[in-house]
Amino acid sequence: MARRYDCNDATDRTTGLREAASAVRRGELVVLPTDTVYGIGADAFSSQACMDLLDAKGRGRNMPTPVLIGSPNTLHGLVTDFTEQAWELVDAFWPGALTLVTRHQPSLQWDLGDTRGTVAIRMPLHPVAIELLTEVGPMAVSSANLTGHPSPEDCDAAQGMLGDSVSVYLDGGPTPGIVPSSIVDVTGKVPVLLRAGALDADALRKVVPDLEVAN
Repeated sequence: MARRYDCNDATDRTTGLREAASAVRRGELVVLPTDTVYGIGADAFSSQACMDLLDAKGRGRNMPTPVLIGSPNTLHGLVTDFTEQAWELVDAFWPGALTLVTRHQPSLQWDLGDTRGTVAIRMPLHPVAIELLTEVGPMAVSSANLTGHPSPEDCDAAQGMLGDSVSVYLDGGPTPGIVPSSIVDVTGKVPVLLRAGALDADALRKVVPDLEVAN
């Protein structure tokens, strides 16, 4: 049976984070608040846990799961061919609602879906999420909804959809909003805005003036 913890209560938060970290290490799924919507997460390096995450959402491998990290320093062990412009975007907008699509290290033993050698990666601006990520390392995290249903802005909505497929729910209260992160592809010489979300092209071009926008 799923366990739920109120992260606005100091004692419950401590217990919840400990239980969530233990669940992730066991290859189980957890729900956590982020600065956009609630996410369902798993150990990024557990292929089975990542597939369980996709199954819980009713999502196929053709829609691979993004990865959340707790510190920009974690990028050094995960990505390759990371450009100077990509680092400038990290410095300007992390933690925050910017997802970067980059090439991952070929040696990494993970299976996030059909990624074709890339990974969508982000550092969220939420204290509960960052604390959990700092404890367990990179997590595969997708919005905590069934595919085709609205992304949840509170823990009730997430639990109503995902139920006991998740071991631990971390309830951080309502999220700030449903505006998704912006997605920028930094695999080429010029950054490309794939999805305008919380950050529009004008804001991004203040840091990378030659940003292009995908059709």
